[in-house]
Order: sequence, then structure tokens, then C-alpha cells
Amino acid sequence: MSLPMLYLVLVVAILFEVLGTSAMQAAQHFTRVVPTVTMVVCYAIAFFCLSYTLKSIPVGIAYAIWSGLGIVLISLVGYFVFGQKLDLAAMVGLGLIIAGVLVLNLLSKSSVH
Repeated sequence: MSLPMLYLVLVVAILFEVLGTSAMQAAQHFTRVVPTVTMVVCYAIAFFCLSYTLKSIPVGIAYAIWSGLGIVLISLVGYFVFGQKLDLAAMVGLGLIIAGVLVLNLLSKSSVH
């Protein structure tokens, strides 16, 4: 599989991880069946896709992208969907995570281009 396709699979992994984490919030300590099942299915798809990308993308790079962008996206979901507030320090921290992912992908020789 080509490298751009592997990164597309990584994006799918990130999106399913965010959906799974959103479902976890909605599951309310596993007391709601549909969100709980949704969470399990989404995490299974996310981990399958993440593991598939490890054929060619180094594990440290793939995981940094997956977790970093997942944190940023779930923070946005928390803000817009669940009404969870972000203070200035949280926004600066999220900006640093985005900067780190960009540095890994644009400047690092460890990343596969």
C-alpha cells in the first residue's frame, strides 16, 4: 500500500478513536448499552487501522500522530458537543501538540515521507 494510503488509514484510525472516546463519554460508566457497544466497535476499528499503518510508518511516529491529533479532536468534541470548557492553558497545550505533530511530519528524518 502506498504511503499516502497508509496515512489515510491512520486518519481513519484517529476518527474512530475520537468516535469511540465520544461514545465512552455518552456511555455514562457503561450504563447505556448503545454508546458502550459503539465505543467497543470504534476502538476495535481504530486499533486495527493503527496496527495496519505500522507496516511502513514507524510506531513512534504513527502513535504520536494518532494520539496527538486524537487529543486535539476529542478536546474539540468535548467543547462543542459536551459543553466542556477549555481555558487558555489548555488551548496553548493543544497548540503545542499540533506543533509537535507538524514538526514530526515536516522536519523529522524519523518520519516516513
